[in-house]
Parts: sequence; structure tokens; C-alpha cells
Amino acid sequence: MEFDVMVGGQTWHNSAVLAQQLESADFSGMMFTEAGQTPWMQIAAGALATKMLHFSTGIAVAFPRSPMISAQIAWEMADNTGGRFRLGLGSQVKAHVVRRYGAKFDRPVAQMRDYVLAFKACISAFRGEVPLQHSGPYYDLNLLPAAWTPPRHNFEDVKVDISAVGPYMCRLAGELCDGLHVHPMHSMAYLRNRLLPDVAIGAQRAQRVVADIALIIPVFMVAGDSEEECAAMTRRAKAQISFYGSTPNYAFQFDDLGYAGTTSRLRELMKLGDMAAMADVISDEMLQDFALVAKWDDMADKINARYGGIASRIVSYLTAEDLTKNPDNVGKWGEIARAVRNK
Repeated sequence: MEFDVMVGGQTWHNSAVLAQQLESADFSGMMFTEAGQTPWMQIAAGALATKMLHFSTGIAVAFPRSPMISAQIAWEMADNTGGRFRLGLGSQVKAHVVRRYGAKFDRPVAQMRDYVLAFKACISAFRGEVPLQHSGPYYDLNLLPAAWTPPRHNFEDVKVDISAVGPYMCRLAGELCDGLHVHPMHSMAYLRNRLLPDVAIGAQRAQRVVADIALIIPVFMVAGDSEEECAAMTRRAKAQISFYGSTPNYAFQFDDLGYAGTTSRLRELMKLGDMAAMADVISDEMLQDFALVAKWDDMADKINARYGGIASRIVSYLTAEDLTKNPDNVGKWGEIARAVRNK
């Protein structure tokens, strides 16, 4: 497995510094989220500062961008990183797409299907394989004069992944995509009983197997050799799990594990704005289901035991935050990264 670090909004300078630090410590890559900032210039800064580190988006919001724009960005990133980039797309939720971006949000699975196919049509046209021609329910693309065609390069196998939680988006990933971004809030029961069977259904439609689809899995890792050392990261993990768990679409994650009613309690507290009480709802037992808690020397073994044979890339959700507060921990995280990569 590869071992990446999830990164939020960074200045270009800080992105470059962190990238150098992670590459020196033998991490595999950086996965950039898209929230208050777009990821592209942060990735460019990190890529220019490194030689081997891999870069990805987890995720870039798809629907507010034309598939052509996403294809142009991915093509340029692949070229300028020397093939060290893969594009991760996600639908986001309707409120953000419509009210924050002012874009159209219809049936997300159908729209994402058309989006991915349109994206692939653009990449095929950039490669010179066929003229640009895609006609779907959401996107019609059929004009690409030579002057507007990006130049060819040596890294044209551009990977496209999508985020998926529910069965139909998971099946779409299995059918059409190079990889699937698993939601950070997940249990092994969810992966085995829901996600993997649905990916297999989609893969079968395209005469593929699950192994053909890279599973990119963000993980809440709480590392430390004492309760005191783990306290801040434990609280941060519980807070994030409670935030995600307040979403009605994720209620089944709790229900499947016997924690019925948890999402309802979280939603009530969120309406009151009581984020501290939300974190308190996540018990230590729940944390064990949705996170990995271990001593520094045991973390790699726990990662390999839980995700070995399933994940292509593990993405540590909290490491970048930890390094901001505890920069001396980079060596400890690096040892974990090496142990996971060398397994």
C-alpha cells in the first residue's frame, strides 16, 4: 500500500515546504481537499519542490466545472508533475453545488456518469485517438480545434477517480473509474458488506474485477504512547466523526454497527451548535470502529492488518494537522509510512 497525507488549504509556500518534508520522510504522496481553496496551485508548488512525491485531489468538486476544464487541468498536472498526479472527483452535496457554486445539481449518479464519460472523451481527444465527440444527458462536447488542443506529452495515462458512499455511486466507480475515494467515516463492516460488493457489481458490468479499481482510503489515525499524548488527536477524530455522522445519508454507518439513533442525536446537537457535545456522543468503542488508535510502534501493523489486500493507497487524515502542532513527529510518521509501503 502507498501511504499519503491528507492536506487542506495551504499557502503555496507551505505546500512546498510540507511536500519536501514528507518526501524526505518517505511518504508516498499528498492528497488535497477542496473546500475554501482550490487545490491546483498548492499541488503545483508541492510538485515543483519534489521529485518523487505523488499528488491527488480528494476530492475536486466536479459539477461546477465543465468536464473539459477538469480534463485540461488533469492533463496539465500529469505533464508538469511527470505523471505524479491523479484526479479525484466528487459530486459534493446539493446545497453547496447550487447555493455556493451556482451550478446545476440533478441526479448525482447519472450526472457523474455523464461527467466521467465526457472527461474521458476529452482525454481521448487530447491523445489524438479520436475527434472530440460526446453527447450525453448533461454534457455535449464536440468542438476542439487544433489551436485549442493541449500539447501531447509523455504522461497521457491520466487516472480519474470518484468519491462514493452509496451503492449506485460505488457501482459507477467499479464500472468506469480508475479508483474510488472511500469516505473517511467508514468501518470495516461497511467496506466488506456494502462498498466492495457494489464495486464488484460495477466492475462486472465492464468485464473488470475489483482489483482493477484502486481503493483510496482516508483513515483517522490516533498515534501516541500514552493517553495524554493521544488526547488531542482523539478529541479531533471524535469531533470529525461526529460532524460526518450528523449527515442523514451516513446514518446507516452507525446503524450497521448497532449504534442506532446516533445520527439523530448528532443532528439535534448540531442544531444547537453544541460541537463539544457532538464529539462526546462518539464513544471510545465507536472510535475503534471508525479510526485506528495505536502506539507509534504498533500503528503500521494495525494499518496493514485492517487494510492490507483492500486499499491501494492509505491516506492519513490527521497527520498534517499533527505535524503543524508537533513537527518533531515527522520521523515517527515516516517510520509508519515506510513500514506500510514496504509490507
